Amino acid sequence: MKAGGVPLVHAALSKGGESPLYFYSETKMGPDFFKIVAEVGFPIAAAIAAAYFVFLTLKFILAGVTSSVKGMSGIITALDNRVKTMNHDIIRIDALMSTALEVKPDLERIARADGKNDARKD
Repeated sequence: MKAGGVPLVHAALSKGGESPLYFYSETKMGPDFFKIVAEVGFPIAAAIAAAYFVFLTLKFILAGVTSSVKGMSGIITALDNRVKTMNHDIIRIDALMSTALEVKPDLERIARADGKNDARKD
């Protein structure tokens, strides 16, 4: 596959032509596999096909993982809001019970929660 002692790939590129990997068939169905094999050889064409298959497989797997991570992120946010709400409710109940039983409330615990936003949406 040489043109005047120069490999056909280099001859096509040096003449301003397109790379042999971009041949298209006349049926508009993508690269013509046989023209690529004729230009670069079967092992290289098979390696390109295998690399494309690995790329598609990884793309499919990562798309599934990404959607799962987004779903878990929503669940974690909801659980975090529930924990914050429960913490505020427990502090409120503790203060009410301390007042009802005429016991000194735990001011350190109330101070730790002071200034934090309540996660309730009501």
